[in-house]
Amino acid sequence: MTRLIALIRHGDYEQLAKTPSALQPYPLTDEGDEEVRQQARRFRDWLEQQDIRPSAEVHCSTLLRAWQTAQLYMEELADLFSSTPELHSFPDLCERRVGSVANLSTGEIERILELDPRFEPAPKGWKSDSHYRLPLEGAESLMDAGTRVAGHLRLCAAAPERGLQLVFGHGAAFRHAAYHLNVIEFDDIKRLSMYHGHPVVLQQDPLTGWSHHSGEWKIRQKSERPD
Repeated sequence: MTRLIALIRHGDYEQLAKTPSALQPYPLTDEGDEEVRQQARRFRDWLEQQDIRPSAEVHCSTLLRAWQTAQLYMEELADLFSSTPELHSFPDLCERRVGSVANLSTGEIERILELDPRFEPAPKGWKSDSHYRLPLEGAESLMDAGTRVAGHLRLCAAAPERGLQLVFGHGAAFRHAAYHLNVIEFDDIKRLSMYHGHPVVLQQDPLTGWSHHSGEWKIRQKSERPD
């Protein structure tokens, strides 16, 4: 049976400056809250036009910004669910982890590598390098993060749940997951981004595999910070 899964990036949040997003525990900004509500209302209109119902089992990462985004969507879509929606948080939906240096600035992370004689300096542009993994305990590459998110999405597609699956998480991890699912090309990972709170809907067909169903990717501008 064909399954639809909506990937929804969290809204704008109180992100520390010049710091990898990773496991930052901060909430949505007021502007982020309002933007998510507006996107949820537009998505509600689309669901009604397409006569599509969301699954009552809603998934999000364990990070506050994703959980809050999911809560706002559940409020705005409340009467579209076939039963009372339940929100479930999963570590596998989190952004790329930087391990023991979580929530330190990029400059401080690079300084730590320079101070440790066991490690090579971080390469230029390491933060957005899909394959680079910090040589520190618990760190992942962006490709690693995409692998575990893709694994979660495959489980969603195989589940007996009915309706469109809502999944709330993080832009870079979602894009790398889309690459692993053969929805986008490798070069698209850096070319594309995701709008805050805006769904990108994937379709999984047992015969033809994964594909992009609806919802716009964002074309990245050179001035944008990596997500």
